[in-house]
Amino acid sequence: MMSNCSKDMTLPPDLKLKKGSGAIRTKFPIYSNSLPPCNHACPTGSNIQEWLSLAQSERYEDAFQALIKNNPMPAIHGRVCYHPCESACNRTNVDQAVSIHAVERYLGDQALVNNWQVRFQAEPTGKRVLVVGAGPSGLATAYHLKRKGHEVEIRDAAPMAGGMMHFGIPAYRLPRDILENEIARIEAMGIKIVLNHKVEDLLAEKVKGQFDAVFLAIGAHVGRGVDIPNDEPEKVNDAVSYLRDIEMGTAPVLGKRVVVYGGGNTAMDAARTARRMGGDVMVVYRRDRAHMPAHDFECVEAMEEGVTFHWQRTIKEIDGTTFTLEKMAIDDSGCPQPTGEFETVEADSLILALGQNIDTKLTESIPCVEHKHDGTVIVNEQMMTGYKGLFAGGDMVPSDRTVTIAVGHGKKAAAHIDAFLNHRSFNKVSKQPLIRFDKLHLWYKTDAEQSEQPAIPVIQRATSFDEVVGGLTEEEALYEAQRCYSCGNCFECNGCLGACPHGAITYLGKSKGYKVDYDKCTGCEACYSQCPCHAIEMVAALTE
Repeated sequence: MMSNCSKDMTLPPDLKLKKGSGAIRTKFPIYSNSLPPCNHACPTGSNIQEWLSLAQSERYEDAFQALIKNNPMPAIHGRVCYHPCESACNRTNVDQAVSIHAVERYLGDQALVNNWQVRFQAEPTGKRVLVVGAGPSGLATAYHLKRKGHEVEIRDAAPMAGGMMHFGIPAYRLPRDILENEIARIEAMGIKIVLNHKVEDLLAEKVKGQFDAVFLAIGAHVGRGVDIPNDEPEKVNDAVSYLRDIEMGTAPVLGKRVVVYGGGNTAMDAARTARRMGGDVMVVYRRDRAHMPAHDFECVEAMEEGVTFHWQRTIKEIDGTTFTLEKMAIDDSGCPQPTGEFETVEADSLILALGQNIDTKLTESIPCVEHKHDGTVIVNEQMMTGYKGLFAGGDMVPSDRTVTIAVGHGKKAAAHIDAFLNHRSFNKVSKQPLIRFDKLHLWYKTDAEQSEQPAIPVIQRATSFDEVVGGLTEEEALYEAQRCYSCGNCFECNGCLGACPHGAITYLGKSKGYKVDYDKCTGCEACYSQCPCHAIEMVAALTE
């Protein structure tokens, strides 16, 4: 009785083993691919181990094609994703996480240099889907629907596609040629993108265009305000509008001294942008650095570029160029409390970065569509609103607001829209067991520190919109891919083959895995103990 090891191996049903002449075998080994923590943490559900494995073999285009099965914009994500996959990486227990985002960026950049297109085959279904919003969620939804054979049209009010990737993320983080070229590859699949088209009556456009379903992803583009006594409101800008105006070349003159009020990632983008426009920029935030919602590396880079921070302060009043700040104290629950102590700073203008709201004009008149208090649209587990056939995702539904989460919404919505169009339900395949560090059997723990991405000098960063962080070379990307432990997935190291004392395991050849002769296997667990990545499970045997 034999079992083959393959990439999609499942447990053999009702396997019965005869009692041997020696000890009764209570367990037997099964090759079974499980879930790595990086994949588990990725909002797009990317099979990271798969494309890292292909990159290890220098099969870069194949790695790219495997990557874009889940995420259609790797060059973008390799730059702007906050890579939760790396926070979950088992390698952090040994040295440093695999730099997954840097390898992803390398593959995405190579695709653009070499003009790799999306390889897919899909029979046309005759179904039409309207996507409103050409941001990350809308683009991803259109992409995955097209891969399923549906005809898709994207309509967006802006003069260029990309949504908040274009109007919210500065060029020093995301160069515009990278953004535009990745969008062009999606468009080249046969997806129609109509710009400068503001949808006013959603249901009317659905009927007129003979669309079978609609996905709504208009984002959160309305900056939140705050009531601050101020006789010169014209000196106040919201961060979203400011970043958009920078992109459009219509940014207002802020003066030499600029205050940015807020502590999120948008606040950091606005502060670093204003600094590049020549301003002396100070960030005022009501909590301390430890409680700042922005990622700390954004704060560090802003400081390096000359942005100053006034922690635990709120703006109480503005009188001309005099800003009165009240000192705050952080209580035991981490919330800021007023102290009654005040100080003043001089500034010429204010940028509010206190979050974004949703423009509900498009959805408030649609029957059965419900909103939360902040304007976000309520959707069910299928990403559908209360109106049948109207789906929504991205920043306009309750969730954390990142590009990667928005793209994950697009992938999920496309699966459910496809099911809706085919009059069935979509049931996600149940996940395999999660393999954390304590389940690995590493018989090697060689330190191999993470590759460091290059960065341009600070003096250049503070005066231009040139990309700050550079990419890896081929040699560095290959090295980084090879740092992966392949958690839960067999990478054919031959550890099991060498460990078996009874010759019960045979290697079938490259990418074919192994087979187990259960007539020879005694269930001694030597192969299981020697498998560094936990690609073998010991399963209870049925004896007769």
